[in-house]
Amino acid sequence: MNRLFKLGPVLRARKAQEDAARGAVLQSQAEIREAQALVKRRHMDLVGADAPTEGTARAMVAALVARQSLAAGLFGAQRMVADAEEVERERVAALTDAAKRRRAVEMMAERHAAMVRAHDLHTDQANLDELAVTAKARRSAGGGAPVGSSIGQREGER
Repeated sequence: MNRLFKLGPVLRARKAQEDAARGAVLQSQAEIREAQALVKRRHMDLVGADAPTEGTARAMVAALVARQSLAAGLFGAQRMVADAEEVERERVAALTDAAKRRRAVEMMAERHAAMVRAHDLHTDQANLDELAVTAKARRSAGGGAPVGSSIGQREGER
């Protein structure tokens, strides 16, 4: 039986793929946090820019246009959060898939190791059986040492 698991390189590649997918998920989570921080900043800017209650019509229109611009910036930042969350969902799915593929190869490696152990046990047992049969044949032929005695001792010397 071949003791070497031939899919070892495949298992290492699967682990590397899973690690890369895990890194991509962590990067996506960082991007989400950055986008959420941007939303918070834009929201604070919008809240801080109150519409003027008095002044010329031109100043009031300019203030309203500035607030609309801040609101558009806030909407864009919220869209960035939604996009980043979607990317994270896709990357989590890719990580799950990579973990499943790695686990499948790991299970094959475990099965192979169990088969090697079973083969070794079977070989050891066959060798022990052969030794027992040979020893019994020697004893029955009269040329072997009696059971329970060590080499060089005879029954009368005990």
